[in-house]
Amino acid sequence: MRTRLFVAGPPVCIAAALLLFAGADTSARTPADRDSELRSNPTYVLIGWNDLGMHCSNKRFEDLAVLPPFNTFWALLVERGDSARPPVVHGTPFTISYRVEGNTYSVGKTDFWSWEDRLFGVQLPDDVGLAGKGLSGSMDWRTDHFEAVGVPITPFDDNDLVHEQPFQLTLLEAYDALGTRVASTEIVTPVSNEMMCSGCHIPDAGQTVDQSILALHDQENGTHLASSRPVLCAGCHGSNALGAPGIPGMASLSLVMHQRHAEETNNCYMCHPGPQTQCLRDVMAERHSLTCQACHGGMLEVASSIEAGREPWLQEPRCETCHGTAYAESPNTLYRNSHNGHGGLYCESCHNSTHAIVPSREERDNRQNVALQGFAGTLQRCYVCHGFVPAGAGPHGLYATGFEETPIAALQPKLRVSPNPFTTRTEIRYRVVDGSALELAVYDVAGRRVRLLTSRAQNPGDHTLVWDGTDSSGQHAASGVYFCRLTTGGKSCTVRVVLAMGE
Repeated sequence: MRTRLFVAGPPVCIAAALLLFAGADTSARTPADRDSELRSNPTYVLIGWNDLGMHCSNKRFEDLAVLPPFNTFWALLVERGDSARPPVVHGTPFTISYRVEGNTYSVGKTDFWSWEDRLFGVQLPDDVGLAGKGLSGSMDWRTDHFEAVGVPITPFDDNDLVHEQPFQLTLLEAYDALGTRVASTEIVTPVSNEMMCSGCHIPDAGQTVDQSILALHDQENGTHLASSRPVLCAGCHGSNALGAPGIPGMASLSLVMHQRHAEETNNCYMCHPGPQTQCLRDVMAERHSLTCQACHGGMLEVASSIEAGREPWLQEPRCETCHGTAYAESPNTLYRNSHNGHGGLYCESCHNSTHAIVPSREERDNRQNVALQGFAGTLQRCYVCHGFVPAGAGPHGLYATGFEETPIAALQPKLRVSPNPFTTRTEIRYRVVDGSALELAVYDVAGRRVRLLTSRAQNPGDHTLVWDGTDSSGQHAASGVYFCRLTTGGKSCTVRVVLAMGE
């Protein structure tokens, strides 16, 4: 049996089952009880996602600009169905508001608003992006989904203007025509300023890194960019990411960047977006050890594919290459824009963003699906949107029967420390495998506990905290070797840590 999922508002029809396959319903209520309750008290499900798994942006724009602050996210508002009626995706008159949590302004965290007129030919109000959106506001209805385009966030929380938090959180709230809030969700809106030009470009005295890049460009190409600052790279070298055509006959920005830098490195994280952020954090990287190159190829392969006619940003690796035609994107459409194979609903609504396909190593990426279905991973419990388990095949031709949920608690604990060695602070990323109390602590070589970092129960998934090198008394620990040990779910793992400078 196949049901239909209808869009209220503009007459768009989207086919039924939202989710891959169901887990057991442990409710004591009968299906008739649930159907009656849903009819009298409609339940809404809000599903949001960022269109890209990471957005890179310059932090400073006084010399040059590769990418501006510009983040886009989408959402669906679903009225849960029951055995007598299908779920409904709602558009107007419903509205969806958004606000980036703990990140309420961008002016001062970047100098973009001092140079946007010379770079992009527009004068913007403070904290308003190139598409007219601020850090809070209302999403726009786009035929079959809500969308906020070009939100100009930075990776700096209001209470920490030094350390990047690339996995920013945005709260989405849905309201009906009477202004009553009917649903909410929290999604990751990723952004990083960590492009590591300084890893290769060493400026002369009195220069910034960006100025040294412009000077080198002038030296090698006979241009005069250093005296024409600020420079928009896409002004000459076209960029599909910005919709900038560049100068006719000139190679695209993607081609020249990959071709030129292939002489120096094959490390994608030097630019996309950096060795600390490491935007590829999804299930394929974590469980199957895939790298950027596994899908995109190395630097020269990326460049040669563009020379052969591929349009960068518009033509990218496809899921069906590895997963087969049952998992194919819409024809001639990127994964992030696809809704083929599930009756018109978007792939990212269940699987999450490119490079952040769940379960992700970042706990924040997993929050939405944990809240909706009780565990991380693909949104796959049919009841979330249908109110019951349909008998027919769902997305990708899969049936609800014969499958079991794989909670993130089934994963092994994981611990990573970076940078290591460190001098003043290091970031500890750790995996919690169940909801019981855990212990994350630092020990010296004699086995004495130097610092208890956390012992509270936390949601299953990946978390991050910082050790500043101090001991339990707040004093800086001495230089030397230490061991960071995580105990969770009756299992433990340990990582050797070197503190290179103590006080």
